Amino acid sequence: MSYVAKGEKEYDATGAPAPGQKLHKIRITLTSSNVKNLEKSQIDPSIVSADLINRAKDKQLRVKGPVRLPTKVLKVTMRKTPCGEGSKTWDCFEMRVHKRLIDLHSSSEIVKQITSISLEPGVEVEVTISA
Repeated sequence: MSYVAKGEKEYDATGAPAPGQKLHKIRITLTSSNVKNLEKSQIDPSIVSADLINRAKDKQLRVKGPVRLPTKVLKVTMRKTPCGEGSKTWDCFEMRVHKRLIDLHSSSEIVKQITSISLEPGVEVEVTISA
């Protein structure tokens, strides 16, 4: 038994695409040093992860995520004085790297439509497609 969904494509009773389309497991990795650009928000729909998930749900895809990975803290400790003389005072600088994972199950043509969004500055996107 099949029915026609929003995109005029055939889906079976379980919500999976018709047998003519090949499904791929797609993992989208979002990386940024600013967590506000990654997190989903009801107030600002231009946030990257929220925008990707909303587009995928509009296409009626199975979505898992965003999965929050542990934050990497990169630290650099250095002396304040350039010449090495004087009191031994130190500066500590750190950069936090936040990552989010989003898993999709869809065909590759639909992923091209979903991922055609405008990105915030400083957000890196990595798309991995597996069979």
